[in-house]
Amino acid sequence: MSSYEEAVAALDGRGFTRMEFDLGKIEDLLDVLGSPQRAYPSIHLTGTNGKTSTARMIDSLLRAYGLHTGRYTSPHLESVRERISLDGEPVSEERFAAVYTEVEPLAELIDARNAEPLTYFDMTTALAFATFADAPVDVAVVEVGLGGAEDATNVIQAGVCVITPIGLDHTEWLGDTIEEIALAKAGIIHPGATVITSAQDEEAARPILERCAEVGATIAREGGEFRVIERAVALGGQMLNLQGLGARYDEIFLPLHGEHQAQNAAVALAAVEAFLGAGHSKELSIDIVREGFANVDSPGRLERVRHAPTILVDGAHNPHGMAATVKAVEDEFMFRNLVGIVAMLGDKDVEGVLELLEPVLSEIIVTRNSSPRCLPPEELAQIADEVFGEDRVHVLPNMPDAIERAVELAESDTEGGMSGVGVLITGSMVTVADARALLKR
Repeated sequence: MSSYEEAVAALDGRGFTRMEFDLGKIEDLLDVLGSPQRAYPSIHLTGTNGKTSTARMIDSLLRAYGLHTGRYTSPHLESVRERISLDGEPVSEERFAAVYTEVEPLAELIDARNAEPLTYFDMTTALAFATFADAPVDVAVVEVGLGGAEDATNVIQAGVCVITPIGLDHTEWLGDTIEEIALAKAGIIHPGATVITSAQDEEAARPILERCAEVGATIAREGGEFRVIERAVALGGQMLNLQGLGARYDEIFLPLHGEHQAQNAAVALAAVEAFLGAGHSKELSIDIVREGFANVDSPGRLERVRHAPTILVDGAHNPHGMAATVKAVEDEFMFRNLVGIVAMLGDKDVEGVLELLEPVLSEIIVTRNSSPRCLPPEELAQIADEVFGEDRVHVLPNMPDAIERAVELAESDTEGGMSGVGVLITGSMVTVADARALLKR
């Protein structure tokens, strides 16, 4: 049997960032595995931002109902095991290695038949579906990797589909307009599905509605069939009153920050209602809903990793996501001096992200993360100089030095004590992963 370390090394050898959209290969692999993805019902999530947080909320609500869950999300922060969770916990190294040992020889058969081997994401998808079938789980919560129609996860043909807010991202793969991106993402909608969608811009809503009409899917929209009625900032998160598909659910504590997380909560609640068959004549237990939401966490999403000064990490990496992050920082944290640390991948809208950050940061430190696709700090600094002005931009090419300097800059403002100073580390989930690894030691 492969060890866990050998399995991870073999996966990495497939090229962590190699992209290839070919459902045929993953379908062939799952066929020879006995179609594990058919062993349980699934809830499938796509969208530009908020997928992982919403998936974690759905998972927590289903577990509060006593269901055994499998959850597949990406990317991971520290270990590939985070992508494949059973009952809310990453699979063990032993289980991961055991399933990899089963799947690997069959994957090699598929590789031998094709010009290009299965990708890293193809393999982790197959590992997740096989792990869930072996467990076994009552339901799988599955997040797409990229897009929808041609994503490796789109073999599940889920009965409940969730579409979080759609914005411009991954344009080199999905298209240059919101409409093209929405069309790709709407590809996860299959005949007879129930679709739960966040409020969308009109150009994103149109392809979703057309796809639903085309395949006979039922749709429920945020702002129509369900919504956030009221939200209030609370210690460690927020209190919500939500209108679900079947009832109103009040006094729900969500231990996550930001209006966008409240909207994600409304979407998650509606998805679970749809999955469990709640509607006009049936409602969920308010106590179970409260328990499910109270137990949610979402690492790397406005996560506080240190106090005095406050250090927040957030994986926003496109303007759509950064707008939500900035609004949450302004609404829920009373910073008078917030220093930013930013490292981004080269294929992102760097200027768009920095322009959103500029009003909330006193100074910015540009650095490098561990991705080979990271934009060199010198190039990032040139863009930052244009947005912030040279006197507010500092270049420190490695993360430990950047964190040390950011803390010094934050603490240099001691007029009102430590309560109003902080550091925000953002720009990419890779940046967040690198910072968390340093700060959690």
